[in-house]
Amino acid sequence: MYKTTLVLSLLPLLLNAQNRIGTGAAAALYKQYCMSCHGEDLKAGLGGSLLDTDSWKRVGKDVSFIEYVKQGDAETGMPAFGEGLTDPEIRSLEIYIDEMRQKASRAEGAPLVQQDEDIYTAGGYQFTVETVVEDLNIPWSIAFLPAGDLLITERAGALRIWGDGKVGQLIQGTPEVVARGQGGLLEVGVHSDFAANGWIYLGYSASAPGASDPNASTTKIVRGRIANGVWRDEEVIFEVPSEFHRTAGVHFGTRFVFQDGYLYFSIGDRGAQDSAQDLSSPNGKIHRIYDDGRVPRDNPFAQKTGAYPTIWTYGNRNAQGLDAHPETGLIYESEHGPRGGDEINLIRKGVNYGWPVITYGMNYSGTPITDKTEAPGMEQPLHYWTPSIAVCGIDFYEGDAFPSWKNNLLVGGLASQELHRLEIEGERLVSHEIILKDEGRIRDVASGPDGLIYLVLNGPDRIARLVPVQP
Repeated sequence: MYKTTLVLSLLPLLLNAQNRIGTGAAAALYKQYCMSCHGEDLKAGLGGSLLDTDSWKRVGKDVSFIEYVKQGDAETGMPAFGEGLTDPEIRSLEIYIDEMRQKASRAEGAPLVQQDEDIYTAGGYQFTVETVVEDLNIPWSIAFLPAGDLLITERAGALRIWGDGKVGQLIQGTPEVVARGQGGLLEVGVHSDFAANGWIYLGYSASAPGASDPNASTTKIVRGRIANGVWRDEEVIFEVPSEFHRTAGVHFGTRFVFQDGYLYFSIGDRGAQDSAQDLSSPNGKIHRIYDDGRVPRDNPFAQKTGAYPTIWTYGNRNAQGLDAHPETGLIYESEHGPRGGDEINLIRKGVNYGWPVITYGMNYSGTPITDKTEAPGMEQPLHYWTPSIAVCGIDFYEGDAFPSWKNNLLVGGLASQELHRLEIEGERLVSHEIILKDEGRIRDVASGPDGLIYLVLNGPDRIARLVPVQP
């Protein structure tokens, strides 16, 4: 069974970064320092339009935005603001201008996705969105069993199964969760050799045994089996001491990849951003363990005094997607940024991905985090979004219903309500397009055994699939 501990809705405060475009401290800085020359809507004035990138050819090529604003430019009539603005403040202005450019582009341009009634056209295909399971309570993740049945987690604590004769059947006896804020029953995964061992894995927010504060929690992983609709044979695979539990209801991470006998999984920074750089803390990291919970001795920091031994990578803010390329085996991560700076990263042993020392985003309030987008010893993302799409679940498409999308990375957006398709070759992004828009907040995405693309949608809460329309 499960318990619900004061469910708090943090979505308006933390996830809808797109809804904050044009607001906050960065907007105030713009009005104070920039509006007199570039206009209230960034389109006019003595300094010209900031929405027209052609008028800013030097910036980003000959000189960085920060250097340009600090030093000014007599040729273009740009005053120097180095004494009035700090580097992080100038960086927040750059993000603000990027936000406003995208807002203007989308308002004035063609629709992002072509739609005629209920038929979408994108990426060379026509398809419909078909609801397969509805009336759920904030579904978070899905996983298919070999026979085709679909496992569904609901954040409040329910594990359901959908398939032949099982229309949302509730599994009894699942673990207690602390369903608070972004926490609850989160990830479900199926062991690579499920046919032989029957193991199903659950990732969820849990309090420490005997904890004095029941609201303090962090990510825990167990495995068990399902027999006759009941959760049984539970084993704890991963949990951390109470000193790493926090009352903040944010950034639990919790996505799985099974590979070569290992389980890779994520834990977010839990709202304490500096912990992502602290090797003694499990928070803000991607971890690797054996699929039975043992710690591999060849983990990059397993032999380092004081380091948490399961760490595989660090400097990760809040990994909301994790998947391995079906051919190369390379593991990729989607990282939910702040206001801007959502990332796709190639996950490699021992690498520091930089949060919060470097980021392409700023605070939700519009105040700067840092002026740095790169630094020695810190990895650059394969791709990033600024403004934020509130990136979430990812999946390399492995079906045959959309053959030209085979092995493309599908990326869900929460606030943007978009499904993105990324064609990736090794460490290079080849192409990128949006293939679905405004069907709901896309929490997770998965390739189905029927070759279709399945989505976990919030608002309304349901599981849907993309079904190709035959010409």
